[in-house]
Formats: sequence, structure tokens, C-alpha cells
Amino acid sequence: MAFQKAVKGTILVGGGALASVLGLSQFAHYRRKQVNLAYVEAAECVSEPVNREPPSREAQLLTLQNTSEFDILVIGGGATGCGCALDAVTRGLKTALVERDDFSSGTSSRSTKLIHGGVRYLQKAIMKLDIEQYRMVKEALHERANLLEIAPHLSAPLPIMLPIYKWWQLPYYWIGIKLYDLVAGSNCLKSSYVLSKSRALEHFPMLQKDKLVGAIVYYDGQHNDARMNLAIALTAARYGAATANYMEVVSLLKKTDPQTGKERVSGARCKDVLTGQEFDVRAKCVINATGPFTDTVRKMDDKNATAICQPSAGVHIVMPGYYSPESMGLLDPATSDGRVIFFLPWQKMTIAGTTDTPTDVTPHPIPSEEDINFILNEV
Repeated sequence: MAFQKAVKGTILVGGGALASVLGLSQFAHYRRKQVNLAYVEAAECVSEPVNREPPSREAQLLTLQNTSEFDILVIGGGATGCGCALDAVTRGLKTALVERDDFSSGTSSRSTKLIHGGVRYLQKAIMKLDIEQYRMVKEALHERANLLEIAPHLSAPLPIMLPIYKWWQLPYYWIGIKLYDLVAGSNCLKSSYVLSKSRALEHFPMLQKDKLVGAIVYYDGQHNDARMNLAIALTAARYGAATANYMEVVSLLKKTDPQTGKERVSGARCKDVLTGQEFDVRAKCVINATGPFTDTVRKMDDKNATAICQPSAGVHIVMPGYYSPESMGLLDPATSDGRVIFFLPWQKMTIAGTTDTPTDVTPHPIPSEEDINFILNEV
């Protein structure tokens, strides 16, 4: 088998995981861009881990320094980067991965902790007759089922309650949620159902009682994204990938392609953030999986490169656990500005969010007072 579509003369752009966060997240919207592609052939697939235990960081650094050339160098230790590394190394490719901070320290650990197809996206697909939105929901529901199957220790079905305050909304939302179940097909977790006003208040006694008609409960998945990211990184290391955190790429290495006479990326100059030591890591292919920092790495290759990333901030706040029962979340589908807000149980606390506003790219983003106040006002 071959790990195909490796990059030649440019950098393959991979995104960070889908985002919104405990605190704040930055995530990227990408425009499609044509690249020159080459092929890196794998000798054979690797079916068994090379290492019983993942090597120490010191051993990984020695491998990075002493290997003359890797097949693949992945920049970024989030969900996308670690996924690329695991995919490559299990295809028999000599693989390296470096991460400036810690694994899953960015967007990949800052989500709403849900794995869902997106009820709101399905609504848009139906209202606007958008086949692409429908396909996205269908694929996401398939991936939800996949995660629940392969990582049951990190994922679980979660009932989410949708409070209804107008009688006409009850059949409207009921039909929409039933369509969500229908689209999931055999991957439907559990069938949705209607709750009376009294039963809804038993689950969420802090709900506004005035005009409450009842509620609809549907099922989605909840997922520990940070632990999953780390599990993928550890698995890649066990299969032989040289993975190192706190390794910052300070510049890209280039060499002249003998066939075209043009310069192409051939690795990266890396700096150990903990010790300050610098060394070169050479590779036939470099994958840029740095999420919101995509353009920073792209401009190391070409200073005149046009930005393709539009960073956006999604804020969550952590509230006391009594705002939600341990085994059920709540969805507010119509906030004052038309956005959706979730209230979800997480590690004996409650996550409330999210927002979606343009932002600057920073290593350690901070939520704005405006975003925090918006969520609190909606609560």
C-alpha cells in the first residue's frame, strides 16, 4: 500500500480538529488550493506495534537527530497531525512528528466534547435543499458511530434535551429530530422521545417554568477529545513514529529538485523548547497540520503566500455541576442572536457555550468579556 498524495515543492495543509473550547478555541476555515503532488511508496503495511511501550522523549529526540531522512514529517501534534502520523507509519513509512507545545494542547482539546452530525446543519440542508450539508451530516453520523465503536472508554451516547416553549414548535422540532434519527439509519444511538413539562423540570429544575410546553430528547455522542488525541499519538509512537512534543519548527529546509530545477521543502529546522537545542529533521514530504497556525508555516515556505486561514474564536464557560444532571445535556436552539448554546455535563461540571467570532491567531487565546457576558446572559 502507498501513502499517496505526498507534497512536492509545497506543503500539504492539514487542519486542526473541529473546534470550540473550554476557555477559547481558534479554528480555521480553509479554501481549496491546488498543489503539486508526488508519491511516497511504502514498502509494506505494519500490522504489529514495533514497541511494547512508547519510547521516552529522549529516545525520540535521538531518533529525530540521527535519522538521515524520513519519508514523512508532520508539523503539529493535534488530532489531524497525530492521525496523519499514525496513518503513515502503519503504511510502512518512516514517520516523524513534532509539536511546539504538548499533544492536543490547542484546538484538539478545546471542543464542546460532542461527536454529532449536527441537528442545525440538517435543518439548513432541508430548508435550503443543500445536498452538501446533508452529506456532511450523514458522514458525521457515520463517524460518530465509528468513534463510539473503536473508543468506548472515551465515548458514550448522551441524551440532550430541547425545551419547547410554544405549542406549534412541538411538532416542528419533533419532525426535525425524527429526521435526524432517520438520517442516522442503523447508526441511530437511541430513538428520540417527548417529555412532559413536569418531567422536563425534573431533569432541569432551573428551566424557566413560564410557558414551558414540554421537551424533546434526542441522542448524540460525547467524547474525550484530548485523551483520544493522546491515544493516537501514543499508538503512532508504538508503531515506530518518532514523535516529540515541545519541539518548535523555526524554519523549513529546502533543496533543489533535480528534475524541475526548482526549490522544494525537504524538512525543518527544529528547536527543543525545553533545552534550546536546535537540529535539522529532513523528510521527503512535510505535512502542515498546525490548525490556526497554518499560514505561519506556509509563509516559512513562501513569504508572499496568500493567507488561506480565517481564525474564529469559540468560547465556553465552565459552570457548577448543578446546572445540568450528570447524564443529560440541554440545547437552546434560539438564543437572542440566533446562535445555538449547549449546556453539557462534563467531569462533574457543566460546559456552556459556544460563540463564533473572528479573532487573531495567538498561542494562548483568552476569552473576551463580551463573549463571557453573552453566554451568562443567555444562561
